[in-house]
Amino acid sequence: MMEIGERAGRGYLLPSFGRLVVFLLYCAGLVLVFLKELKPKGKVFTPFNVITLPVILTGIFLVLRHLFEGLSAGSNVSQEFPWGVFIGFNVMVGVPFAGGAYVLAFVVYILNSEKYHPIIRPTILNGFLAYVFYASAIFLDLGRKWNMLNPFLGREFGVSSVLFLVAWHFLLYMIAQLIEFSPVVAEWLGLRRLRKVLASMTLGACVFGIALSTLHQAGLGALFMMAKGKIHPLWYTEFIPVLFFISSIFAGLSVVIVEGSISKRVFRDRMNDEYLNSYEEIVLGLGRAAAVSLFVYFFLKVLIFIHGQGWTYLEGGMGLWFLFEVLGLVLLPCIMFYEGVKRRSVNVIRTAAVITMLGIIVNRLNYSMIAYKWYVPLSARYVP
Repeated sequence: MMEIGERAGRGYLLPSFGRLVVFLLYCAGLVLVFLKELKPKGKVFTPFNVITLPVILTGIFLVLRHLFEGLSAGSNVSQEFPWGVFIGFNVMVGVPFAGGAYVLAFVVYILNSEKYHPIIRPTILNGFLAYVFYASAIFLDLGRKWNMLNPFLGREFGVSSVLFLVAWHFLLYMIAQLIEFSPVVAEWLGLRRLRKVLASMTLGACVFGIALSTLHQAGLGALFMMAKGKIHPLWYTEFIPVLFFISSIFAGLSVVIVEGSISKRVFRDRMNDEYLNSYEEIVLGLGRAAAVSLFVYFFLKVLIFIHGQGWTYLEGGMGLWFLFEVLGLVLLPCIMFYEGVKRRSVNVIRTAAVITMLGIIVNRLNYSMIAYKWYVPLSARYVP
């Protein structure tokens, strides 16, 4: 009986060991494939690499200084200005820039608009990578980094905090985007059966991701509603979450337009004919949607301005700065988008998209840095 048991044990262990060896070999093969793909296939010292290398090295230096010398050394934050450049710029500006992923996912998968299908994959990939980078920026801006898991696994979840909602939405949205993009990875690896399974999950992940996006885009704006006395009256309103959500629509569309234009110029030889032939119509459609969303945003800003009697705060530099943001960085690109679509001018739409992106940067920096504690003397203001 013991001999039979030993044989059975060996018969059970050997196949398990064999499967483990096969799995390890498969993983090693994947690593080799990725290393082969990452290996430069052209010149190393290209203009892009020459420009980005100093930026990367500077970033590594600042991050290391930030980690070893503390928060104030890396981003100059303090108790008076706790949100520095890592959150005030990277997160607050970057999250609406990634809004193109959920907007196009809604258009392609929910509205079933095939015209935008050629750009859905790179847009979702861009959104996923963007959220990974923004989560890294949040990690860098935490004083006690081991507390980052508190909303998920900690003893004190902080369920009454807006950041609890934002943290969970960040995590779940990254998972949803990973599921949306996973069929592309399975297709690249030649795993047809796995790709079929993952593709069947795409629609559900898309719906889930869109719901999460609408909530956490507005949730970032809800963070500022708790600082009523610290934000200039021209910017503070109970509709900040709504404004943040609407602005994420035209911000994401503008980023898609600019990225598409750059990709078409740089990677033209790698693009298929489907995208190249439909590029102009795609840009015109995105420009039309951006014009509509910008007009809705501008109309809401005017209503808020009139209802809050904002003209009483227009005197001085902050009033002029507010007018520059609303008229120069919202109304102007809205008109340019409209004229570009009307004249079928891709160049005008592209220029309007760049101005819109600049407007989003200014708007988010106003909330987190410029209009925040505007009454503090200039010498005591936050400087990154």
